[in-house]
Amino acid sequence: MKKQRGVSLSGLLIICVILIGIALLGFKLFPPYTEYLSIKKAINEIARNPEVRTSPREIQAAFERRSAIDNFTAVRGTDLEITKQGDRAVISAAWSVKVPLFYNISACIDFDVRSQ
Repeated sequence: MKKQRGVSLSGLLIICVILIGIALLGFKLFPPYTEYLSIKKAINEIARNPEVRTSPREIQAAFERRSAIDNFTAVRGTDLEITKQGDRAVISAAWSVKVPLFYNISACIDFDVRSQ
């Protein structure tokens, strides 16, 4: 008699449940990370833009315009921390996002962006 090989039905169901759980977790956490990447890109482009002077008001206004175009709401222009190093402005922002997963379990994600 040959020994059977392969995955049983119960094993297949357990694997499917685990993969679906990981996929649902990814779907819940994907939007905050895409918003983080948009904010990071906006901050880096504003910091590199020679038209934006080093005044904090101009930087905040440029960031507000960018946030209206890219539609991100986690950080506003007034939340930016603007410091000066030499002749360049260094822009940074830090924020937290609480993502409800299921029932009373949530994921708290801390983001920190700094211009280069």
